Amino acid sequence: MWTIALKETSSFFSSLAGFIISGVFLLVMGLMLFFFPDTSILTGNYANMDGLFYLAPTIFTFVIPAITMRFFAEELQSGTIELLATKPISDFRIIMGKFIAGLFLIVLCLLPTLVYYYSVYQLGSPKGNLDTGGIMGSYIGLLFLSASFLSIGIFASSLTHNQVVAFIIGAFLCFFCHWFFFYVSKVPAFVGRMDYILQKFGIDYHYSRMSKGLIDLKDVVFFLSVISVFIALTHFVLRRRKW
Repeated sequence: MWTIALKETSSFFSSLAGFIISGVFLLVMGLMLFFFPDTSILTGNYANMDGLFYLAPTIFTFVIPAITMRFFAEELQSGTIELLATKPISDFRIIMGKFIAGLFLIVLCLLPTLVYYYSVYQLGSPKGNLDTGGIMGSYIGLLFLSASFLSIGIFASSLTHNQVVAFIIGAFLCFFCHWFFFYVSKVPAFVGRMDYILQKFGIDYHYSRMSKGLIDLKDVVFFLSVISVFIALTHFVLRRRKW
């Protein structure tokens, strides 16, 4: 499992695409937080990082499927998935090895954003006047969101040998699981308590709570459930290919 995780990590950074994906993420986040008037923290009255946590789901909807699209699609296209299946390792460990590699890559992408935290910290009046505890809680929520999108992207990659198709499916499923129930809840037919219940089925509802620094066991269980479901679906797809 750890060997697979190391292989996927090294493969990601051995190609130019890995650096491009990481660079684009950091560039877009930096532009959004400091240069675009509608989202820039420099135009607000408070020193905070709400913009980062608000924009991250939209950016990760495309960045994470771009990371995961090759995980199984490339193996299926090259035929190495059959060779991998002959090794003394279970399908579950193969999936988890790729999941761990993806999570590590996402953490590497997020680490440079701590520079933004330092910048906001310095911009506070007085200096350091920001909710550090809330920001750390928001980072935890972002990691759960990333892990959920990662499991979705890995599932999408297991469905096809075409990396572009895997990316499109992954991005669509991430969008669907995150925002679909929120938008459906706004349909006039769903009023009162029904719209609130519908929102609870979407990732957006639980991530929004966590991005406020509120770490609730119900939200943690929801994210773990989403991750487990898509890992189980990936396992089912891989097993089905052997039948």
